[in-house]
Amino acid sequence: GGHNFRDTGGYRTASGRTTRRGVFYRSASLANLTPRGMSQLQALRVAAIIDLRSTQERRADMSNWLAASGQGYWTRDYSLDQTGFAAMFGDPAKLTADTVRSAMAQGYRSMPKMLAPSYRELFARLLAGKGAVVVNCTAGKDRTGIGTALALTALGVPYETVREDFLLSNQAISSQFSRTPGAGGIDERSAAAFAALPPDVVRLLAGVDGTYLDAAFEQIRSEYGSVEGYLAKELGVGPRELARLRRRMLI
Repeated sequence: GGHNFRDTGGYRTASGRTTRRGVFYRSASLANLTPRGMSQLQALRVAAIIDLRSTQERRADMSNWLAASGQGYWTRDYSLDQTGFAAMFGDPAKLTADTVRSAMAQGYRSMPKMLAPSYRELFARLLAGKGAVVVNCTAGKDRTGIGTALALTALGVPYETVREDFLLSNQAISSQFSRTPGAGGIDERSAAAFAALPPDVVRLLAGVDGTYLDAAFEQIRSEYGSVEGYLAKELGVGPRELARLRRRMLI
């Protein structure tokens, strides 16, 4: 019942260390896990689930087992701004690979600031070291992709490797996901129009492109000078916290 669920362990850092397995997982929505999937999740000794989905997305799946799971479930109420995508879907002529790539990149530029409260909680749970942490959104590729990229960067994983991890979400895309209402933060009406779209447009909407993550990190560097500057100012993760994070999450 899960989708795009994977361990972030096994990556080499610039200093030659390796990210620890069984500590930090990334995923799409966990709301539709089967009983077997729930058992598998419990076996991972998960101490925290950071759900990045918006209020509307969580209401749409009508699932409440996560909050009662006893696995440190955390989320917050907020709304996604879908104005740009609504305008594009209202005029099919605007739906080209270039316009979609540009719109997605612009959305990524806004996420580090918009999701800062959630990313702050994610890092707090990683620093707590009480067990495995899972971060998820609806598709596990955009908001989760940036959050994971920030964590891996904080651990010293080179950006080239971080980007490769980000792009692995494309391997999890299926035709079923492409038809899922709310996929990637797109509303039901927009998702229903996927079937009529050109394949290259669908790929850019339902999947990820390296330029998306590039845009997010470019925005971070523009506003904060560096990823470290962002971590310190927005997430409260300074040199002392980074050192503690690396002690826990690297081997």
